[in-house]
This record gives sequence, C-alpha cells and structure tokens, in this order.
Amino acid sequence: MNPVRKKRLFIILAILAGCGIAVALALSALQQNINLFYSPTQIANGEAPEGTRIRAGGLVEDGSVARSADSLDTSFVVTDGAARVTIRYSGILPDLFREGQGIVAMGRLNADGVLVADEVLAKHDENYMPPEVMQALEQSGMKQQHDAATQGGAQ
Repeated sequence: MNPVRKKRLFIILAILAGCGIAVALALSALQQNINLFYSPTQIANGEAPEGTRIRAGGLVEDGSVARSADSLDTSFVVTDGAARVTIRYSGILPDLFREGQGIVAMGRLNADGVLVADEVLAKHDENYMPPEVMQALEQSGMKQQHDAATQGGAQ
C-alpha cells in the first residue's frame, strides 16, 4: 500500500471515530435530560421508574394540601380520576396553585410511591391545561367534571 493512501485512510478513520464519539456523547447527554410524563394511574400501576426524574400531573385533590407550619414543606394528592399519587414539595408553590387545579410536578419517585418534587408548575388561566394532564383526564373520564367545575366557578 502506498504511504499517501495509508495516510488518507488513517485520516478518514480518525474522522469517523471522532464523529462516532461525538454522537455517542450527545445521545448520552440527551438521555439523561429526558423527563417523561406519567399519569397518576401509570405511577400507581408501577410503570414509572423509581429514582429517575419524571413529570407527573393531574388535578390537586380537594382537601389534600397539607403545609408544614415551620417550613416550606407541602404535601398534596394529585388524581386523574382513576388513581391518586402523593406529591411532596419543599419550596414556594406557584401563585396559581390551589385545590381542584391542574398541575405538573417534576421530581423523583421514591420507594413508597411518593413523588418528591423539585418543581411544581400550575396552569396559568381557566382555559389552559398542560396537554399531558388533559389527555390523562380524558382517558379517565374526569375531564367533564373539571370543565363543569371551572365553568361553574367562572360564572
């Protein structure tokens, strides 16, 4: 084999190896930042991975919000009409957070099936609900109850 041809082959192989390493690193970084959405029913059925950061959402159940008197710790129950999931959060909740409203919480599921949230997002007006929460409510048949409650409260 000619020395020029060997040099070209080496350069091509080095470029291919570099591209392969770059793609592998990019895919690894993206996989670590994925937050999949799980409904309370999926979490109750054990479909959500324990210890991995996930998003969960639904309606905050009436009478379920319990705030700690001496800290910012709050726990509440989220439902999609078919199942319930307890969420624990330490921090300041959004201004629009209240019982009966749709929320999305991001955090990790512990061994007890409780979502320890590091972020809680509340819907921003009467007509909007996160698409994942809307789909979960539609599947459980609870969407009509929520629509009636929000329209009744808006009048």
